[in-house]
Amino acid sequence: MTQHHPHDTGYRELFSHPEFVQQLLEGFAPAEVVELMDFSTLTNHSGHYITPLFEEKIEDVVWSLEVQWRGLRRRVFVYLLLEFQSRVDARMSIRMLHYVACFYDHLLKTRVTTLRRGLPPILPIVLYNGSARWSAATDIRALIHPKLPAFWESYQPHLRYYLIDEGAYGPEQLAAIGSPLSGVFGIETASDHRALQAAVERLAASLRRDPNQERLDRLITRWLKRHLQRLGAEVDLERIHSLVEDQSMLAENLEHWARREREAGRLEGRQEGRQEGHQEGRLETARNLLKLGVLSDVQIAQVTGLSGEQVRALREADQH
Repeated sequence: MTQHHPHDTGYRELFSHPEFVQQLLEGFAPAEVVELMDFSTLTNHSGHYITPLFEEKIEDVVWSLEVQWRGLRRRVFVYLLLEFQSRVDARMSIRMLHYVACFYDHLLKTRVTTLRRGLPPILPIVLYNGSARWSAATDIRALIHPKLPAFWESYQPHLRYYLIDEGAYGPEQLAAIGSPLSGVFGIETASDHRALQAAVERLAASLRRDPNQERLDRLITRWLKRHLQRLGAEVDLERIHSLVEDQSMLAENLEHWARREREAGRLEGRQEGRQEGHQEGRLETARNLLKLGVLSDVQIAQVTGLSGEQVRALREADQH
């Protein structure tokens, strides 16, 4: 049974609302896919089931909506996997293949569709907010070695998931997207108190522009208070009821907290820890790829950003 990260619960609540699903797709999914979507038809299908291969309970975030293509309308499913790990999972493409197969089986067992009517298209998305940049293969075919002749390739499994790696987006990119959800991502990835305060300001501004301001403000304020508690921020959260209305009070609280952090020298230590986390994430990814035994040292170095010497040292360590 998997244990859920605290981020998981907060994000799961956000993505139980259609506004945030729409903002995720419009802001971060491929434009050629989004332009086909009718967001007024969003329907929540989230639930949970046991996956036999990994023996874990998956509380999936699943929405469906209609797309129009060449004059035809068809309902498709968006399978959103929330991945809140500090380390990149090199097995993700295998996991996603299994999850999608299990979800199709679930649709058949619950009579949402039948084989006669056909299986609906699925858009599998991995939303990742770990400190190390994602380096695992997004297509299971990338893990299959050696490469085979074309006639043999057609018999190999194929599934590509779409990756949204929050940390890969800089403040300028998130500001250009300008949605409340991009503001949430900006807060998640803020590296110090100044970046955090700037992200809070951008988020409040985006909420003021949103037609659903009151509703989204309430949901995001609840999420933000949980996030600040996880950070250990010494902020008077009892008095914060609205990010829009209480922004000045929150900014003042954050500044007081940052001043105490600077005096204690903890912010510098946190920055060093973040850098160490990036390096540890790359090393762990390399270890996982070495265990698979399908990539050369040079390929692993290219994937992870490590040097060839570091990869060879890991291989030698594993052999002893």
